[in-house]
Amino acid sequence: MDRRQKKTREAIFKAFTVLLSKKNYNHITVQEIIDVADVGRTTFYAHFETKEFLLKELCEELFEHIIGTAMGHSDIKGRYSCEKASDVVYLHLVQHLQQNDNNILELLSCQNNDLFLKYFKNDLVNLIRTLYEKNGILKNSKLPEDFLINHIASTFVETVSWWISHNMKETPETITDYFLAAIEPILQNK
Repeated sequence: MDRRQKKTREAIFKAFTVLLSKKNYNHITVQEIIDVADVGRTTFYAHFETKEFLLKELCEELFEHIIGTAMGHSDIKGRYSCEKASDVVYLHLVQHLQQNDNNILELLSCQNNDLFLKYFKNDLVNLIRTLYEKNGILKNSKLPEDFLINHIASTFVETVSWWISHNMKETPETITDYFLAAIEPILQNK
């Protein structure tokens, strides 16, 4: 992708993000997106087949960076009170959210947050599967592995949602500790 295409794509993402912060996703039209982005209809459709594809690609781009960098930390041993590499990954995710890269907090707390949390959870499922498959942590459980992975991802998403709704008063370390305390019984009951 050349520089001009990247700039156009960024303009569309930015316009879409602005609109999402103001109104419900279902009420946003492609015409509104292209008006705010100041691009033509043909240009929009050259980059995205539909508004749904735009949403999917926006989420992939936002969460790929956060999840990808967290995956790069999966071999690090404890930083604060964490003792396992997976604990550090969760802390890293929360720290990234706190830094609010690409205004991700606005998207996770806007009226359309269910859309973003769904994509975030999907990416988390893959991260969690990778983290725990390496160590075989979920293999001996009485519950199906995919159920446990879904539960852990859901718990993390709800922890982040709670944290955001409480104005992020707790430190990333404290929120990570809350999350780990919530999932620890699951991981110990094998």
